[in-house]
Amino acid sequence: MISQTAEYALRAIVYLADQSGSPRTTAQIAEATQVPAGYLAKVMQALSKVRLVHSQRGLNGGFTLTRDANELSMYEVVSAVDPIRRFSECPLGLPSHGADLCPLHQQLEEAAHMLEEKFSGTSIAQLIDVPGPNKPLCRFPQSQPESEVADEVHSPPTETSGGESAAKPSTPSATETPSA
Repeated sequence: MISQTAEYALRAIVYLADQSGSPRTTAQIAEATQVPAGYLAKVMQALSKVRLVHSQRGLNGGFTLTRDANELSMYEVVSAVDPIRRFSECPLGLPSHGADLCPLHQQLEEAAHMLEEKFSGTSIAQLIDVPGPNKPLCRFPQSQPESEVADEVHSPPTETSGGESAAKPSTPSATETPSA
């Protein structure tokens, strides 16, 4: 559907959009998006070249978006690093096809057109403005009440009826005695 380069660019842009304008280094972006740092450096360079991101060197430097996430579409990001391939004529150059596409390339052209429309109509802000824990790139730091985090850290896992582990409730039941 899209290249790995395009997906990595989308991951990086979505991550930066979720950072409230704070600069992030290639290493920070790579860790958060699970993209190899060397590969990401090239992706970020391409995004900087078309001015989708700004690069600031030095202390407190890093990358930031150049535009508001509401004004930046998925299509712009993908097109910046690896445009979606379109078919206006037979890529095999077969004279028998003339000006018409064969059924295979006609289907690929239609799919590419639909993908471009979908990506053009989806802003980066729409990808991060989702309710609940269903944020993109699940490793992003999610705001979770500290009491829930403390419960998860201090509660030993218990086994559920399906054999899965589940966090044991941190409050003692009526039959348990609180331990010191």
